[in-house]
Amino acid sequence: MNVKGKTILITGANRGIGQALMDEALNRGAKKVYAGTRVALNHPDERVISLNLDVTNIEQIREAADKIVKLDVLINNAGVAFYDDLSDSSILEKHLAVNLYGIQNVTNAFLPTLKDSEGAIVNILSILALSPLPPIASYCISKAAAFSMTQSLRAFLKSQSVSVHAVLTGPVDTEMSRGLEIPKASPEYAAQNIFDGVENKQEDIFPDPMSASMEQSWNSSGAKAMERQNAMAVQA
Repeated sequence: MNVKGKTILITGANRGIGQALMDEALNRGAKKVYAGTRVALNHPDERVISLNLDVTNIEQIREAADKIVKLDVLINNAGVAFYDDLSDSSILEKHLAVNLYGIQNVTNAFLPTLKDSEGAIVNILSILALSPLPPIASYCISKAAAFSMTQSLRAFLKSQSVSVHAVLTGPVDTEMSRGLEIPKASPEYAAQNIFDGVENKQEDIFPDPMSASMEQSWNSSGAKAMERQNAMAVQA
């Protein structure tokens, strides 16, 4: 999967990692980049097409799928994060609506097009999918659920030549992490490594220094081995 000459859709493309992914796709020679945002996006590059897309709005998802007749790479980047202590179920529901069901609904809408192109699905997740940070418990739950969904989708789509990638980010310098006084990677650095991972056919991508420190242990873990073994239930 080489980005050059490809058509890409990025949700949440107006800031942070999403914006950096859009710029990196253009730098690598993407033919067209659909920028899915809740508000209109103006971009000087004519290859960028602004797309009104709230991932919790089923009608907008359908309209986007009708508009895009060819797609090579879907990047599910849109996400939300709120502090909570699990005492209010409505906060968990808000996280799941965007971080889990948003990915599911957008992916399902574009699956026929991605199957035609033998394309790629890239889900921007978090290393907190592997181990939660309690002050943002609902966020961690939603990312863990989305990671599990990504693993299953990977097994379902392997025989149809659609690759499915999980991006397990550590701290990246975006609005979500602005209040955290810890070392952070730049969105541009993360975006470069995300596309490198996709082009190198990495199932799980660890795009920044903190997450990269966990890559080897994850890939050699019993949990990863079990994922591969369980995937054979679909391929049998």
